[in-house]
Amino acid sequence: MNATNITWHMNHVKREEREHLLGQKGITIWLTGLPSSGKSTTAFTLEHDLIKRGRLAYVLDGDNVRHGLNKNLGFSAEDREENIRRISEVALLFADAGIITITSFISPYRQDRDLARKKHGEKGLPFIEIFVDTPIEICEARDPKGLYKKARMGELKGFTGIDDPYESPLNPEFVSRTEAKSPEILSLEIIDYLRSENLLRS
Repeated sequence: MNATNITWHMNHVKREEREHLLGQKGITIWLTGLPSSGKSTTAFTLEHDLIKRGRLAYVLDGDNVRHGLNKNLGFSAEDREENIRRISEVALLFADAGIITITSFISPYRQDRDLARKKHGEKGLPFIEIFVDTPIEICEARDPKGLYKKARMGELKGFTGIDDPYESPLNPEFVSRTEAKSPEILSLEIIDYLRSENLLRS
C-alpha cells in the first residue's frame, strides 16, 4: 500500500551546510557478505577508528536493526527485500545528514543492493560497496551462533549460503578478506581508500 496525500517539504538547510558543520562528507559504506564473514566486526572497528579521527560515523547492523525498526520482518525473500529497502532509506537519510554511515547486512540479493546504490546516486550521495569475501568454509568454522550447523541439519530453512543464494557483488569498490587480515588492518585500508577517493578529509 502506497501512502497518499503526502508532500515533500524542502529543507531550509542545505546538505553542504551540514557537511561544513561536521567537517566531512555524508556517505554510505555498505558491507555485504555471507553470515559470519566478518561484516559486523569490520564495521564496528571502522566506526571506532573514524570516531577516534574526529569523524561522525554510525553503524547500522543487521541484527541490531531487527531488534527495532525491522523486528516485524522474517527471512523470506520478500522480507529480506523489505529489510534492505528500509535500511537503504535510513542510510540515505543518515548520509544526507552528513554522517559516515556504515551498514553491515548480508544483503544477499544483488538487485536490492543495486537499488540502494541507485537511490544514493539519485541524491548525489556516495555509495561504497564493500564485499566481505570470506570463504564459506571459514564462515562455517567461525559460526558463533551455530546457524550453519542448524542449516546443514535441516533445522533452519532459507539460510544464506546453504539453501538460499548469496549473489556476490560484480564490481564492489573494495574487497575485504577477513581470513587474511585483522579488522584493524582492514579498517585502515578502507580509510585509506576513502581518502584516495576524496571522500574523507585528512
